[in-house]
This record gives sequence, structure tokens and C-alpha cells, in this order.
Amino acid sequence: MSSFEDIRVECERPYDYRLALIWIFMNSIGEFAELRLEGKDASTRLNSLRKKLETRRATGPIPERRGEVSIHIHTCYSFSPYSPAEVVYGALLTGLDAVGIIDHETISGCREMQDAARLIGLPITCGCELRVSATGTRLEGRRINNPDSLNILYMVCHGIPRWNLPKFNAFLRPIRRARAARMERQVAILNEVLMNAGLMQLDYTADVESISMNHQGGSITERHILYALARKMVARFGRGAPLISALKLSLGLNVSTLAEERLSDGENEHLLYDLLGVFKSVLVPSFYQEPSSEECLPVRRVCELVNDLGAIACYPYLGDVGESPTGDKKTESFEDSWLDELFEELPRLGFRALTYMPPRNSIAQLGRVRELCREKNLMEISGVDVNSSRQSFRCSELHQQDFRHLNDSAWALIAHEYLSSYGGFGLFDLKSPLKTMTLKERIKIYAGIGRRIDARRPERIVDIVREEGLWID
Repeated sequence: MSSFEDIRVECERPYDYRLALIWIFMNSIGEFAELRLEGKDASTRLNSLRKKLETRRATGPIPERRGEVSIHIHTCYSFSPYSPAEVVYGALLTGLDAVGIIDHETISGCREMQDAARLIGLPITCGCELRVSATGTRLEGRRINNPDSLNILYMVCHGIPRWNLPKFNAFLRPIRRARAARMERQVAILNEVLMNAGLMQLDYTADVESISMNHQGGSITERHILYALARKMVARFGRGAPLISALKLSLGLNVSTLAEERLSDGENEHLLYDLLGVFKSVLVPSFYQEPSSEECLPVRRVCELVNDLGAIACYPYLGDVGESPTGDKKTESFEDSWLDELFEELPRLGFRALTYMPPRNSIAQLGRVRELCREKNLMEISGVDVNSSRQSFRCSELHQQDFRHLNDSAWALIAHEYLSSYGGFGLFDLKSPLKTMTLKERIKIYAGIGRRIDARRPERIVDIVREEGLWID
């Protein structure tokens, strides 16, 4: 079996940083190769997917579906081990019933995701994640759900109708440009830190931008900066004691016992990503620059736009953080001490749903959140974001009684998106024949529709809705 170092050498080529990260459920180089799709553009990857599917269907059974969905998976269009086609193929191999793409400030991977879904026959949902400003709201000046900034919150746009993707892209394009300019400034600041520490510096274009999908409409994030630094550190110091010493003595970083063990493990396939996690939790403050008003627009304005374009504006609940599952968030307090006040404001701002991560928060935390969602008539969506090689596509918590309703929400979201894409009514459409029903009743009906969708022929959702007597010509 090839070693991780063999894979790391491959990653020195532009765009191939994904090779070092695709280990979420792969246990061997053979399985790794099974998931990987060749190509630096969507068309080539989709052709590769067709060949993979032909081979797979000819040589072995397709894994049985597990009754789970995962609808917040990042792709290489922001920062992730996966291309959109690999997300759908990986979901098939993992036994998921449905999967969703969520990237930062971009929807450029959605078309590839939709085309891969047709090939495989797996329902999908498309969205994006961005940061917005709380200025002028009752949340102004608070630490909300953003570990890096006061007054700035994350939001998710779920269920974007296919016909509105170009409008979404036009809206997001200047936001991506503003973020890319900030990333370049941050690299310059980080280089001062590295120079003072006697370490190598980064070239923004060659080291950071080159491993992003910026040239194809993707975003550039802090994770790209940290990954580029991780590559250079490992290339210079290797793993184990020399690397850990450089982190502690040169950069003055506090490295946990668990991180030391992982960075010293000669068989650790996740080395670069583990090192990125160390940087993310303690190094970012040394170079972080607050985003401008061009990058973080007013929350009310964005919610209004998202809802007008047929998508669903969602607030991602973070909650007070203890141990982070991805290892890149420190223990910190967020919304829990003023949660009632937050939920009073969310509907006023235009949020129609709330996303949360069952694996990240406690049952007590989420019990309180669920009660407030019901009180404020907010849809609940599972928001387990996957962007790390140590995370699984699966979310087994959705089998637990407390969270089974999130499966219905996911299927309702999928039906909302497919139906809106083919001229029907979305979940929150005021012209819908279901508008007088409760949100819970609408979700149940849409979930039933979603489970009947033929992902190879998604336009046939119109026939399903006609059968249900819910189509208005």
C-alpha cells in the first residue's frame, strides 16, 4: 500500500490538494482510488463518474441505503476534499439516501452536483453559506455564531431553485472578490509573523490561490491559507518532534496532547488536515482581518433576497462550544446565554429555518433550540457541515428518536427545491394551496413528495404533485 507521504508529494501539483484529504470513509488506497474522479473541470469529472458507475455496476452491488441524509457537505469550490461529483458518488458509496452541497460564498459547484445526481439517481439539494452583518439589528455588537468576529453572523441559503442559480451567482460574485482581496492582505500579515519566527513565507498566488477553485467561480478561505502553510511546514520539518518543536518554539503555539499524538503518528493519513486544525484554533487571530461591508452585507437585505429568490434563509445555531468534532474550534460561549432574545429577532430578520448539528451539541442544548423553533414557527434542518478528512458523510444521530424529524425536514427541503425549480410552489410560498396549513403539516406533505422523487428524471415531480392535487396551472 502506498504511504501518505506518496500522496503528499502528489499534492504539490496545483489543485490536487484534494488527494491528501479524501479519507472520510476510505480505509485503503484502493478505496481511495474508487472515490477519486479524474479531471480539473466539471465535464471531465462527470465523464469519469460515468465510467466509474459502469464499472461499479458491472462488478459489484451498489451499497444499500441507510435511511440517512447529509445536506451540508462542502466541496472544493470553497474548501473540502471533494469535487461536487465526488460528493454525490461518495454519498452513494456511503449508503446515503440524499446529499446536499453547501459552499462558502459560491454556488458554482451546483450544476456539477445536479448533473452527477442525475447520473447516479440520488436526490440532492443545493445551497451556500455566507456571513452577514448584524449592524442595525438587536444582535448588533454580539458574539453570535461566528468564532472570528463580533457583529457578524453566518447564514445558510438552503434549497436554491435551479432557475435562480445565475441570479445567486451574480449576487455572490462581488462578495467573493471582496473576500479574496482580504485573503491576500491576510497572507501578507501572516508572512510578517512567519518571518519573525524564522520560517518560510507564503506566496499568495502560487501557494494559496493555486489550490482554490477561484478560477472557476470558487471562493478562497482562511483554510486555503492554513493548508498552504501546513504543506510548507510538513515539507520542511516532516512529522513528529521537529514539526511540533517548530510549532511551539517558532510560532509559540499551544499544541494539545491529542494534536501532538496525531502529528507524530507515522501512519496518519490526515496529517495536513490535523495541522490545519491546530493553525485554525490558535494561529488565525495573529493575521485575521475583519471583513468589510462589501463582504458582509446587512442580514435583513440578504434574507429578503434569499427568500425572494425562492430559497430558504437559515440561521446556523452554534451554541456554546465544548469539544469541537473537527478539532478547529476552541471552547467558547456563543448564543446560549441569550437564546430567547435571539429567537425573538430571527423571524423579524427574515429567517425561516434554523440548522444545527446533532453531533456537536448536547441533548439539553438542542432540546431548548427545538422548543424555540416550534414556538417561533422555524423549520429545523440538520446542518452537519462536512469539510474535514476526519468527518464522515454519515450522521447516525438522525436515527435517534430526538432527531428523526430532521430526515423529514431534509426530504421536504429537497421537494421544495425540485418543485420550485419546475414551476411549482415552495414550502413558504404565499400562493401555495397549502398556505393555511401549519409548517409541520406542510413539511410532512413535502417530505412525502421528496421521497418519491426520481433523481434521474427530477422534472417528473410535477406529475407527483398533480397526483396529490397540489398543482395549479
